[in-house]
Amino acid sequence: MAERRVNIGWAEGLHARPASIFVRAATASGVPITIAKADGTPVNAASMLAVLGLGAQGGEEVVLASEADDAEVALDRLAKLVGEGLEELPETV
Repeated sequence: MAERRVNIGWAEGLHARPASIFVRAATASGVPITIAKADGTPVNAASMLAVLGLGAQGGEEVVLASEADDAEVALDRLAKLVGEGLEELPETV
């Protein structure tokens, strides 16, 4: 299992717009990915309701993970998106 630990770069955390950006990026990755608060229960990163349900705040650590063989690049891109609080998925890492 591949995973990335990253602190949320959006000041408002994973709420409303940032959650929407993240969920779209996770869905576009084409691999199954989970997100969890550090030491929390993982949820489907492609589910808006699940991501909002985390209640993840800005600066809080989250864990992105996947068991897919080709998940490394997708996790790197999502970690960059979350960590830097970007408005769209980066083209390159």
